[in-house]
Amino acid sequence: MSDHVYRLSEIVGTSTTSVDDAIRTAVRKASQTVRNIEWFQTSEVRGQVVDGEVAYFQVTMKIGFRVED
Repeated sequence: MSDHVYRLSEIVGTSTTSVDDAIRTAVRKASQTVRNIEWFQTSEVRGQVVDGEVAYFQVTMKIGFRVED
C-alpha cells in the first residue's frame, strides 16, 4: 500500500428536496470534472424560507480527492 496525497475543494450543493439530496447532487456533479473523489465533509447547512416553508437546502462541503502520481 502506498502513501497518498489529497487535495481539498469547497463546493456548495443545493436541493429543494433535502440536505441529503443537496450533498448527493453536489458530489455527483463534482465527480463529472474531478477525478478520484474519496470523501466529503460538510461544514455548513443553510436554507431559504419562502412563505413560511423551506424552499431550498444549501450545503457547503469540502471534497477530498487523491492527487494522481
